[in-house]
Amino acid sequence: MNNDSRPVSPSSAPSNTPKSATTQTPFSVLPLAPSLLENLQSLGLHHMTPIQAASLPLALAGHDLIAQAKTGSGKTAAFALALLTRLNPRWFAVQAMVMCPTRELADQVAQEIRRLARSESNIKILTLCGGTTMRPQVASLEHGAHIVVGTPGRLMDHLERGTLDLSGLNTLVLDEADRMLGMGFFDDIVTVARQCPKDRQTLLFSATYPEGIGKLSQQFLKNPQEVKVQAVHEASTIRELWYEVKETERLHTVSLLLAHHRPANTIAFCNTRQQCRDLVDVLNAEGIEAQALHGDLEQRERDQVLLQFANRSLSVLVATDVAARGLDIAQLEAVINVDVTPDAEVHIHRIGRTGRAGQDGLALNLASMDEMGRVGRIEVLQGREVKWQPLDSLQPTSREPLTPPMVTLQILGGRKEKIRPGDVLGALTGEAGLEGSRIGKINVTDFHTYVAVERGIAEDALRQLASVKVKGKKVKARLLKDVIEDGKDA
Repeated sequence: MNNDSRPVSPSSAPSNTPKSATTQTPFSVLPLAPSLLENLQSLGLHHMTPIQAASLPLALAGHDLIAQAKTGSGKTAAFALALLTRLNPRWFAVQAMVMCPTRELADQVAQEIRRLARSESNIKILTLCGGTTMRPQVASLEHGAHIVVGTPGRLMDHLERGTLDLSGLNTLVLDEADRMLGMGFFDDIVTVARQCPKDRQTLLFSATYPEGIGKLSQQFLKNPQEVKVQAVHEASTIRELWYEVKETERLHTVSLLLAHHRPANTIAFCNTRQQCRDLVDVLNAEGIEAQALHGDLEQRERDQVLLQFANRSLSVLVATDVAARGLDIAQLEAVINVDVTPDAEVHIHRIGRTGRAGQDGLALNLASMDEMGRVGRIEVLQGREVKWQPLDSLQPTSREPLTPPMVTLQILGGRKEKIRPGDVLGALTGEAGLEGSRIGKINVTDFHTYVAVERGIAEDALRQLASVKVKGKKVKARLLKDVIEDGKDA
């Protein structure tokens, strides 16, 4: 292993790393197994993203790695392909472990690894996260697994119980390391890492580079190579506008932004949990359906908020950075920065949630005079001056209220009753006679099923569900909004 610990940029990496982060480099230049390459082709993944091109050659060569790149840059595949290359499918032992800050991110990572590993049909991947009972996880571990993806607290629980054996581990991945540090997981990460074999590869991925990353790397990374992909977005993809506000008018101005620009869905970022709560109160009072996402929510509440936002039943998701990291909302129309973040790179990650996959995005920013220093740092990082707009230009562009197009229904009954999405869709479109085109996402959990329907047919759908059978049984259904307001988990 190379003992040179100097930072490595895409231009100074080994020869099979591209000399430009924008170069379209095919996966075929990498020393990957033919089955992995064929699967990448079948998935339509022909060329590497900049972070993949910068980090994969180093990871495949066996180096420990600190990789910095924004959310949505393709970093999951960067570490997944590396750990899959080192895996022995015929040996049923935990050979790789990915540590994530939240259950949502762990589920996304596990799903992506399964997708990339599908050419090897017998690879078993388990998620080990809090918010669910231990018993099924313990039973799954008893039957063996190749890869575990989990949150620090739950991984520690299994290690303390002796239900997770890491003696065969060859790859440890820390995903969204900055967020785990921000959530106070430093000691937990160190505790878990110390129970991993010393002769292993450690890959650390982070969107930003806080002080704690250096402390982590000094504790258990061996001569780590560093790669960084600049987190700046094309101005043509994301239209970014700035408005100067007084502190007293900040929250009301968010309502003006929504009434003027009328985005179908918006994430509004606040720097504090209390600011999130206050903004939700203001928006709800003005008839805008908004909910908060922050660290004080229970897992069930968090899941329900995210589900409604993802299925278009919620207009505005008001979130802190810690709560929103790892979320990947498809076709997000707008981001509003209610407060200016003190970290310029975090600002780039915030606005990068819109304008993805070739779509146009809108980033709207509010700043007071006290925050102009932070605005200046953002200008330096972006390499351009911000575009200020007059507040009086914000006028309602329609008399129609800004309401989400869908409504979420909650059905009492889920996987434990063998309910599948097709059962619910069949009940609504068959015997109930509703049009399938007016029914949106259907999510089935252990005890509940959530179905999004167009707002105009919500009451009709509830009546129909009361009169038909799902999986041969009568079911109870309510508007999820009513369940939440009643404070019950129906």
